[in-house]
Amino acid sequence: METRILKTDTPPWELLLLGDESPDSVADYIDRGDCYIALTEGRTVGVCMLIRTHPFTVEIVNLAVDPAFQRRGIGSDLIFHALRVARDEGFRRIEIATANVEAGPLALYRSFGFEPVEIDRDYFPKFYPCPIVEAGEVCRDLVRLRMEL
Repeated sequence: METRILKTDTPPWELLLLGDESPDSVADYIDRGDCYIALTEGRTVGVCMLIRTHPFTVEIVNLAVDPAFQRRGIGSDLIFHALRVARDEGFRRIEIATANVEAGPLALYRSFGFEPVEIDRDYFPKFYPCPIVEAGEVCRDLVRLRMEL
């Protein structure tokens, strides 16, 4: 199974909402960054959204893979691509964030060299109108991770 990653001007909302369940949040950043999609078997199966947050810093604000295609390396392919784009465009730092209850994503990001740098306590209850549940737990805190490029 071959995966191609392409930049798109028409981000796939259904996948973006897998990575961020708030339509208001997605609407806030969708026009401020670059969207990359993963194509497999002629189908869009993953998404990665990058935005500039500070001078020399870019953030992966959304990373999602269709559940039917998870655990096939597509998320890793998208992260590798984001790192390559960030380096090619001269960024010196890349960040990503996830809920503190999401052990899988935290382990994946750390395996790439991202290190936790901040915990935003009660982030999800403050900014999301409905509880977000991952791995059977209600998400409360946001963990921000960073990598120097």
